Parts: sequence; C-alpha cells; structure tokens
Amino acid sequence: MAMTPAAASISARSRGRRIRPEDARSNNRVLVLQALHREAGLSRADIARATGLSQVTISDLVGELVSEQLVIESGPARRSGPGAPSRALALASAARNVVAVSISSGDTFEGVVADMAGVAVAREVLARDGATGADALALLVDLIDRLIDRAEAPLLGVGVSTPGVVDGAGIVRESSHLAWTDVALRDLLRERTGLPIVVANGLNAAGVGELSHGQVDHDLLLVRIGAGVGAAAIVNGSVVHGRNWTAGELGHVVVTEGSGPVCACGRTGCLEAWLSVPKLEARLRKAPDADAASAVRRQAGYCLGIALAPLVAALGLTDVVLSGPAELIDGTLVDAARAAIGARVLPIVFDDLVVRRAEADGDLRLRGAVALVLAETLGLA
Repeated sequence: MAMTPAAASISARSRGRRIRPEDARSNNRVLVLQALHREAGLSRADIARATGLSQVTISDLVGELVSEQLVIESGPARRSGPGAPSRALALASAARNVVAVSISSGDTFEGVVADMAGVAVAREVLARDGATGADALALLVDLIDRLIDRAEAPLLGVGVSTPGVVDGAGIVRESSHLAWTDVALRDLLRERTGLPIVVANGLNAAGVGELSHGQVDHDLLLVRIGAGVGAAAIVNGSVVHGRNWTAGELGHVVVTEGSGPVCACGRTGCLEAWLSVPKLEARLRKAPDADAASAVRRQAGYCLGIALAPLVAALGLTDVVLSGPAELIDGTLVDAARAAIGARVLPIVFDDLVVRRAEADGDLRLRGAVALVLAETLGLA
C-alpha cells in the first residue's frame, strides 16, 4: 500500500533517529482515521486487519478518538466470524468543520464551510471587482472571517486555493492575477485566525479535489482549459511541484513548431494558442458549418494529445482529467486527444488510459482545499 503524504512525513522525520512512542502513536492514529475515511461501518477487528495493528492498540486509539468526538459508534458491524456482533465505527463527519476559499481566475472569491466529508454547510461568494495587491488580501481576510463565524463545529483549519506560484511555505511567490509577489499568505492568515492554514496553487488544489472526490484513488493528470492552459500532476498521492514550484506550466509547450497561431508569449504553435477557451471559441465562431467546427475541435484535441503523450508515458498515468467548459471539451476534442496520445505511446501504456472531463468541475478547487486541510491536520488522504 502506498504511503500517504502524512505517513511519509512522519517516516521522514523519524528517519535517522530513534522513533519515540508518541511518533508511533501519532502514526497509528492516522492509520485508524484513514481506514474509517475510506470506509465507514468497520469494526475494531476490521481496522486491526486493515492496518496490521494489534486489537489492543486499535481499541485504545478508537477510545481516544471517540472521546474526542472524531469517531462515532453505531449499530452492529458486518459479521466476520462467530461471537457477539461488534460495534460499527465511522468518522463523525459533522464534528469538525473546515473553511475553504477559492480565488478564481475570474473575478470572484468563493468560500465554504465544510464538514469532514466535504459537504458544504455554508457558502459565501464575494466579488473581487478587480481588486489586487493589499485590497485583494483584505477581501480574502474578510471572507475568511465571515466563514469562520458561520462554522457549525470546531474548526480544523483553513485552506486557500489561489492563482499563481505557491511554495511549500505557503508563500505566493508570484500571482499576476492578484498583483501579489512574495506574499507570506500562510503566516499572515495563521497569525490572524490562530488556525492551521494550507495554501495551494489553484490547479494543484483542483487535482487534489478530483482525486479525493472523483472516480480514481491513484495517480492522475488534471488539465485546466480556461483563459490559459495548465496542469496538475499527482503521483503516488502527492502533487508534483517541481524544484521551482512551477510544475504544470503546460500551456507554453510548443506542439506545432513553426506553424499555427501566435501565442501571447510571442512564440508560434503553443498549446495555449490552440486550446485556451478564448482562442478556441474565436476559431469556432469563424467555422462556416458543423463539419468545420468539428475539425477545429479535433485539431485542438490533437494538439493536446501531442503535449500529453510524453507525460503519460513517462509517469505511467492511466487517468487524464480535463477541466473546462463541457460544450467545448466533451466528444470530439476528448476523442482526438486520446487518439493522438495512442499514436505516440506503446499499447501497454495506452490500453488502460482514460481521458475524460472532470467531475463536479466548479467545486474542484474548494474540494481540494478541504482535502488538503484534512490531510494536514488529521492525515486523511
């Protein structure tokens, strides 16, 4: 079983030194919570089998989690042997809340208060009205304050999804959309709220959101098609950030060298020039009939496949998820992208490949922000 980011972090901290009892207990606690996060209705014996921990250890940890109201006991669990039926256990999803905020690439800030199952119990939308710099930061803080006031249970933390380059310390290194440079967002919000804070690039948050609530529970590549084109890669349950925290800058990969539309970056044939929503819609408006419009979509999908094929082959990916307008992506474009990938990789790489549009597209960044807080605070992944 692949190690979760939280468990890996615990392992890394303990490598090279003696493991303290409190470290082992913390790790075991995460394993119990993860088991119940994946499947409700397990008994103590079920969790012991799933985690490899002793039933004595499981009983002790479950007792602690029940006393903290993180786990609840209900009716009888599934019978797995003789004897009296054991009690079923589940995460007490409503016992803790998370605040999540998504700063869109448009002109809104959207936030939710969610329970541990990711179900929104309150929602707020705030118009940005073009605010940047300190004004945008003030709006974000105001929205978070309002959401904290609407929480229905103790808060685990706050997750923020933002455009731009975000490093591992929660510093927004650069966001041209918000005119932010080296904004220590995690520290600023933690000082104001006193809560654990997670800050992530919007695409990476969306990828985590798709992984935590979508059709797959393993590696995936999420491609966002909007005003630009970008991607988030998740491998072994962890987002691939790159040394400079710029992984996923797919839009300016040249896919038709020496020919094709001119990109905003000045080069010819970039994927973004073929596939971004404004560019694609402009070419579709010029199409004289349905056949010509289908050819435009096919060309865009073909260019996307050219860009994705090396990534699919190099990372062994089986799921490529496209996020963007359904009316542009579904059908011809998706099929063309998959065909272009298939023409460029070995059959063993291609045979299991799924290329599809994202589920619950609009809420992916918010779902990801919630999932990242749960991973940071409880080790749930």
